[in-house]
Amino acid sequence: MMRTGVDLIEIKRVQQAIERHGERFLHRVYTSGELHDCRDKVESLAARFAAKEAVAKALGTGIWRHGIEWTDIEVRRHVESGAPTLHLHRAAADHSRVLQLAEWSISLSHDRERAIAFVVALSS
Repeated sequence: MMRTGVDLIEIKRVQQAIERHGERFLHRVYTSGELHDCRDKVESLAARFAAKEAVAKALGTGIWRHGIEWTDIEVRRHVESGAPTLHLHRAAADHSRVLQLAEWSISLSHDRERAIAFVVALSS
């Protein structure tokens, strides 16, 4: 079985959320590893936000259903290649196991106005 998810977001929406809610927003949505990888680059943060939404769509849950929180879905940068890598934690990992999704691929991109993420999950 294959499941996919895609999400597109305006970068300014993430910028506005940061301006309005600051650290509270950042730590509610992103892991400390993601914040380290992004180094305050709003376009990178927006791409990760889109990735979390895309993963939730592939899981068929959306955020908060089945107890999935934003930080249960983590997108890190591979140390050597710089490619995005997906790590599922807690409820997101549990739901992925229930669906027998064993392999995930993720692609991120952005321009000056928008960020997009596309994920593919394959069953074992």
